[in-house]
Amino acid sequence: MAMRILALGTLRAHWTQPGRADSERSLIEWYRTAETAMWASPADVKATYGNASFVANNRVVFNIAGNKYRLVVAFRYEKQLGFVRFIGTHAEYDEIDVTTI
Repeated sequence: MAMRILALGTLRAHWTQPGRADSERSLIEWYRTAETAMWASPADVKATYGNASFVANNRVVFNIAGNKYRLVVAFRYEKQLGFVRFIGTHAEYDEIDVTTI
């Protein structure tokens, strides 16, 4: 069973904001890759995205659009679910607690 990512609407809301259209291609690419992935553990994610960062509570941070944005996804590997928790600039990322968002 492939990974199910919730929610594309959150990603779309990001790239349709003024000045953020440059993230659309990268986010769609990430979404398509994740939706077809069968990630059973952080090691599987790392094999696909070598620059992904792993934090507490099964949060994974992905660099998007040439590292201009950060995408935080909470994974439930056993259920093959990924929950988009945050997408924003590095400055916006610095304002959140990535382990609880």
